Amino acid sequence: MNLTVTASIVHEIYQDPDGNYGVRFSPATLQNDPEVVTLLAELSQVYNAKPTKGYASFVTIDDPIYAEARENGESIPEPEFPKLLTGWLQGTMPFVELSQQVARLLQQQLTQYAVAEAGFLLLADYEESGDRFLLVGFLPVRDGVMVQPDLSVHKAAQLDVAKVQLAARINLTELQANADDLYYISFLKGRTGRKAGEFFLDFLGCAERVNAKASTQQLVKTVQAMVTNSELEPEQAQQIRQEVYDYCGEQWQQGGQVELNSLDQRLADQGSPSIKGFANDRGVELPDSFPADKSSLRQLMKFQGQGGGVSVAFEQKLIGSRVQYDPATDTITIVGTPPNLRDQLRRFYGLND
Repeated sequence: MNLTVTASIVHEIYQDPDGNYGVRFSPATLQNDPEVVTLLAELSQVYNAKPTKGYASFVTIDDPIYAEARENGESIPEPEFPKLLTGWLQGTMPFVELSQQVARLLQQQLTQYAVAEAGFLLLADYEESGDRFLLVGFLPVRDGVMVQPDLSVHKAAQLDVAKVQLAARINLTELQANADDLYYISFLKGRTGRKAGEFFLDFLGCAERVNAKASTQQLVKTVQAMVTNSELEPEQAQQIRQEVYDYCGEQWQQGGQVELNSLDQRLADQGSPSIKGFANDRGVELPDSFPADKSSLRQLMKFQGQGGGVSVAFEQKLIGSRVQYDPATDTITIVGTPPNLRDQLRRFYGLND
């Protein structure tokens, strides 16, 4: 992974014994030495690999999401983070000052939401794959050990990059080129809980504009219905599923958007019906463009489920050959069990040679 780091900085957000939040500021940016570049490359790799992300853009006081509040005469505060970002991008605020103001803002949000978190706020301005990004991450800490020059071992706090849950990446190239775009901010959606997720979006002054998971699931359902209703041969149906899976996976890997027109063009080369046309004919709401959700894509290629002490997963292409399903009796028959499962079963029944 090739990152060109322009500037990065870390500030500590801590809690005192009474539970109050404080900030320990760094007075200067980090040196772009190998250790820092390695840290940011690892963080970027972890971020890119997270399968579930949300996509957002900054909100303004005249944003449609505040329509009801405006009708009710409610006061709508202008988000602070976008103003700070604009000042930095316009050159009126140095990067260090931006980061310190953002740290103060995070401290306020943590106090307001009563989110029991302490850690390190990291801001990084860098370029990757031709685009410029600002990464904002709230990194957890883990206890570790460090070997000193005299070979003694001491306890040391370490950034737990692999377990980052609160992070967002702003595509500055896209923001400056097209501020009306709805996807120039991506953020992690994981196990932090709804409250923590809302707190981080409010901290950044943005709102989720498109649900990547719901859109991808709707695409999967539409493709499955299309290949079924078109009465395609099993082999051609599988080829269509594979092509959709490959295309969406490529877009997810590159951080791009699933474009229905582009996808239809790729499928047309295989003689496939149009997904967009099929959706329109049946009144299915499917966005023309949306980010892919990796975890939802698997439903195109595999059946899987668990419950009642049973966990089953197999590739869809095996239906009708090695795997048979009888809806009347709700029974699955598998011909040819996996070798490791077969060995376990034979040992259990005392059938080993």
